[in-house]
Amino acid sequence: MVKHVLFFVIVLCNIQLSVAQSAFFRNLADSAFTLTFDHVEYDPTYFSIPYPNGDVPKDKGVCTDVIIRAYRKLGIDLQKNVHEDMAAHFGLYPKIWGLKRTDKHIDHRRVPNLMVFFKRFGIEKPITQNPDDYQAGDIVCWNLSGGITHIGLVSTHKTPDGKRPLIIHNIGGGQEEEDMLFNYTIIGHYSYQN
Repeated sequence: MVKHVLFFVIVLCNIQLSVAQSAFFRNLADSAFTLTFDHVEYDPTYFSIPYPNGDVPKDKGVCTDVIIRAYRKLGIDLQKNVHEDMAAHFGLYPKIWGLKRTDKHIDHRRVPNLMVFFKRFGIEKPITQNPDDYQAGDIVCWNLSGGITHIGLVSTHKTPDGKRPLIIHNIGGGQEEEDMLFNYTIIGHYSYQN
């Protein structure tokens, strides 16, 4: 009898955890979607920003800023989280930019750094060509060619035919939601809940 009660309690806890996680990722996707209503000019300029909770000017941004701002709406500061991990484990992060130490103004705004961070602290999910494998709130990274990387967040919305999830990102036209999941080579697929 005790075994059956214990089993029931474990199953119930797992169901509640799964529902809470699903709600978090739906909220994350909804937070990202609200960003599409803000006019943002694509601007890769280096900005000196406050720390923690710093942000570039509200009307400026790049692809990483969509992710950063969506998480920030849920009280998660990727600037602080990435900076702290990079400061403690600098050798694990890419040296593409020739840096010898962390830079709290820009490190969290670089796709390769976010990929390392999400791999370390989130769940690295399979890269497939099956649109059903990409759930609302998932983070996807692409290689645009020529060493240029891109990042976006899977929306709760789908294409008109219902076959693919839309992606919320900024690839040059501002923060927008569009059908582009398989337009480029996917190099990363993660979910991250602080």
